[in-house]
Amino acid sequence: MPLPAWRRPVRRGLRALGRALAGVCVIVLAPVLALATLAGLAAASTAPAVLLGAALAAFAAILFLGLLLLLPRPAARLPRWLRALAILGVEAVVVWQVATATLHPLAAAAALPAVAGQRTWTLPSGSRLAYVAAVPEKPRAVPPVVVLHGGPGLADLGGDARFFGALAAEGHPVYVYDQLGAGRSARLPDPRGYGLTRDVEDLEAIRAQLRAERLVLVGHSSGARLAAAYLARHPERVAKLVLSSPSDLAPAPTGAALARLDVARNRDLALALLHPRVLAAYTLARVNPATAHAVVGDRELDTRLAGYSRLLAPSQRCPAAGGTTGRDAALGAYANLADRPTPAWVRQDITGNATPALVIKGACDYQSWSSATGYLRALPQAKLVYLPGAGHDAYRDRPAPYLAAVRAFLADRPLRDYTGDLPPPGYQGPP
Repeated sequence: MPLPAWRRPVRRGLRALGRALAGVCVIVLAPVLALATLAGLAAASTAPAVLLGAALAAFAAILFLGLLLLLPRPAARLPRWLRALAILGVEAVVVWQVATATLHPLAAAAALPAVAGQRTWTLPSGSRLAYVAAVPEKPRAVPPVVVLHGGPGLADLGGDARFFGALAAEGHPVYVYDQLGAGRSARLPDPRGYGLTRDVEDLEAIRAQLRAERLVLVGHSSGARLAAAYLARHPERVAKLVLSSPSDLAPAPTGAALARLDVARNRDLALALLHPRVLAAYTLARVNPATAHAVVGDRELDTRLAGYSRLLAPSQRCPAAGGTTGRDAALGAYANLADRPTPAWVRQDITGNATPALVIKGACDYQSWSSATGYLRALPQAKLVYLPGAGHDAYRDRPAPYLAAVRAFLADRPLRDYTGDLPPPGYQGPP
């Protein structure tokens, strides 16, 4: 039975709509499948030209298929070459833009200038680490304080030296340094060399250079995990631990920081992360870090990811936080992207260790509450100080109470520690 006349255009319209939706889906999948091609070939080839060329070819082919579905055949009264011309024109423009963005290096910042008092440690491992020392006017027979920044790879040598250098007034020599691959320290040609084991090895070499029997370690964020790993490997070399906004001993991916970005910053961050060259570098870093490094160099990727870090910074603070908002953050991109699994021996070997420890937790820290209490359960002599109005960088948001707590802890004075099992009222971070 023939269709009624009114249903024929409806059917044609639905068919065209279905083709268009299928075309849009294929076009959206084009960059995903191109990155999958890049990742698949990276396991077998290390030639950047081959990898990027194959990924761009895959993108162009899938995009062409999507355009064929999206743009309908012209009506009989129009020449078909118009459709071919439209498809080829859009294809050429899009592929040219993506290829240019992928192959052309991003703007890279100049080398970081030295900060006041900057020196360099050259360690037996080959690591060259930038550091600043604050020496007390009246030295005492106390262990030196060594500050371990977080990130991983997010260093602020000048800012941290100014802040933690105040502890020198208590008679402690204070050393702030940029870990390997971060800030003003050396980079590795193969990012697979970064990791917790190398950082622990470097920290022990620093202790040997300082000729110190024991150290006081102040670890912020992932620096707390490094402090715990050092304690696990060298328990006799640690006098005290300060663990500030500590990362979990068994870290899991979290979207807490991104979730607190406002709509405008979330959009800006998403647009920045979707840059084809950054996506290519990130994909290669997951599969073949050495090839990623050959495609996108340190300074280029450091500059780009440092910008993302600045976009994230407001989400890591309480809305009404005081203190300092600015920081001279220098992100070591490949040190940050390197695969850094936390070995099971870290938690196992520190559990029951009687080293005195101070855990500092801010009300708006994006690290979970359980990440802090995990250290309390492992370390029987650990105490927790809770700072209302402080975010992840608690020492910047509430510098006075933060420094007061650290000074009291180092001097064995009583602390106003928090002893509850559950987060206190007003806590805004993840459980």
